[in-house]
Amino acid sequence: MTDGGSGPFLSYGRQSISDEDIEAVVAVLRGDWLTQGPTVDAFEKELATLTGATHAVACSNGTTGLHIAAAALDLQPKDAVIVPSITFLATANAVRYVGAEVVFADVNPDTALMEPQHLEDALARAKALGLRPRAVFPVHLAGHPADVRDAARAAGLMVVEDACHALGTRMRRGDGEVTVGSGSGVDMTVFSFHPVKTIATGEGGAVTTSDDELGDRLRRFRSHGMVREPQLFRNRDEAFSPDGKPNPWYYEMPDIGFNYRLTDLQSALGLSQLKRIDRFIERREEIVDLYDRSLVPLSPYIKPLSRSKASGSRVGWHLYVGLFDFERLGLGRADVMAALREKNIGSQVHYVPVHWQPYYVERYGKLDLPGAAAYYRRCLSLPLYPGLQDTDVQRVVDALAGLVKRAA
Repeated sequence: MTDGGSGPFLSYGRQSISDEDIEAVVAVLRGDWLTQGPTVDAFEKELATLTGATHAVACSNGTTGLHIAAAALDLQPKDAVIVPSITFLATANAVRYVGAEVVFADVNPDTALMEPQHLEDALARAKALGLRPRAVFPVHLAGHPADVRDAARAAGLMVVEDACHALGTRMRRGDGEVTVGSGSGVDMTVFSFHPVKTIATGEGGAVTTSDDELGDRLRRFRSHGMVREPQLFRNRDEAFSPDGKPNPWYYEMPDIGFNYRLTDLQSALGLSQLKRIDRFIERREEIVDLYDRSLVPLSPYIKPLSRSKASGSRVGWHLYVGLFDFERLGLGRADVMAALREKNIGSQVHYVPVHWQPYYVERYGKLDLPGAAAYYRRCLSLPLYPGLQDTDVQRVVDALAGLVKRAA
């Protein structure tokens, strides 16, 4: 798609597919297993190695990863899970899927991240409502980390990181760093492999944990709740033959589960993409740095998202979010998006505060979360993906500079 010499269309995000990726998928198509085969196991092992976790459980997408993580916590009605309001719908919805209650937390308006004070405020509201605080789902928005681990542990909460934006991110812990997903200080971490994310499997996700029991529960909930291990069978008359050997066809379902499995086709693509993850992350960091430097002259009309204090030596950036003073620009956000679109530049909003959604307003009433509102009113995501060239970034900045020049 081109537009009068302005260049090809730049979407806010897109996949990067190589010939090697295609060959990897074709090899599975020519093999014996399209699903539930050895490529899934290999993909999970590589994810565990990358993150440093003991277990990586692949699933059909990030939303189903959040769902099985919530199920693995055995959440009950009247249990409360703290969720930041600036996130995708799935983070909160996964809590409701298992019958627990969401208590929304505010965020820092300049980073869009939940901080310890926001967690403490949400906990106080949960207790005032007569709920039992059980867990917190911090969100590493755009790829940079939200660190509420110490505050969560002090409150006796389980921690499930929504790291769907943050594969490969490192965060500061004490005098060192940990990789997001390693299990250090958290119970589970959820990733997404949607095409616009750091690596793509088409659709896909995974949950990592270093807790053996949670790893077993995640695998069970991913596949209908079934177990095939003889030591877990309860109906021994059906499970075992007269000589005491387990019947080879037998399985049981001690808990209801879901069909959230990833296929070998998707895993083959993921495995191939993981070979280039360092290059993907490095290029994303270069683009973010270029945007940051290039937007300096456009302040105070437009400025970069502020950085998390917990960010380590590497951030697996998923989004580049600019904070716009639309009133100073004299343009509404829709007007800015339309002006960029005329230049063949895509943009997106991440995200509408979840506590504003009609379902949650009807369930919990209207909430005043000023940080979330202030962030939302200013945010706009600009193109960011490994295939973006420096000249493409300059196109985006030039288009923005034109809007600033008109306003000035």
